[in-house]
Amino acid sequence: MAGWQGKTRGGTMGYQIFIFIIRYLGVRAAYAFTWVVIPYFIPFAPQATASTWRYARRILGYGRWRSLGLLLRNYYRVAQITIDRLALRYGMKDRYRFVFEGYDEFLEVLNSGEGVVMMGAHVGNWELGTPFFDHYGKKINIVMYDAEHQRIKQMLQKSALQSEFKIIPVNADNLTHVFRITEALSNREYVCFQGDRYVNTEKVSVCDFMGHPARFPSGPFLLASRLKTPVVFYFALREPGYCYRFHFTLLHPDRAPQGVSPEQYVLHQYVQTLEQVVRRYPEQWFNYYRFWG
Repeated sequence: MAGWQGKTRGGTMGYQIFIFIIRYLGVRAAYAFTWVVIPYFIPFAPQATASTWRYARRILGYGRWRSLGLLLRNYYRVAQITIDRLALRYGMKDRYRFVFEGYDEFLEVLNSGEGVVMMGAHVGNWELGTPFFDHYGKKINIVMYDAEHQRIKQMLQKSALQSEFKIIPVNADNLTHVFRITEALSNREYVCFQGDRYVNTEKVSVCDFMGHPARFPSGPFLLASRLKTPVVFYFALREPGYCYRFHFTLLHPDRAPQGVSPEQYVLHQYVQTLEQVVRRYPEQWFNYYRFWG
């Protein structure tokens, strides 16, 4: 089965165009410009279009016209979220409204004086939350594949922007990232994984997700269960009216039911939480490859 290749589609040229429009014409103009781009992506991003179409037809069970509507909304949402992320980097925070679920419990964990594992997914956009973590943001370490890291680094350099968080790149041929993860947690920092993408097809776990078997990477859940730290599932979703809703769910791996291994407990709880989020925001699922086998 064709899986994710370790990097996300999209070049720096697209970012530069959106940055120019945001700075000189405004956010609304950038939103309008996305409808010029979307017709291009439907035929010229065949893998993304095909995966979203399969997701709408086979996983959500939509008819043809409803699937077409979801495809258009999906491309619009990913462009809109990209614009919002850039607008926030340029200090336009006051334009947006933010709603938090489970935030007090989340802050209590961050203030506990110990390391924390945070797990998100490619639904909505986790990065939208970093400007609101204030001094906590300096302790955030994002674990991502090296190809993805290099693309983001290049975009930030060309845009003269700074990242609010640190990145731990993952390379297939060494385990340096494991030592950096352990070091960050021992320094009472926060390590963030995306639990819904894998590159190594031999290190996956199969779970029922959205009514169909799907493959999830084993590594993040194994590490999360063995690092003896609290685990927080974190999602940030776009809603109408310049609004983002943040979901925080706290989990303690050492409280797994009898007969269930800690890593399986973390994985199953993550999949259940992710499914609730995806069903609530189906157009914000941004895994553009054959996720379901």
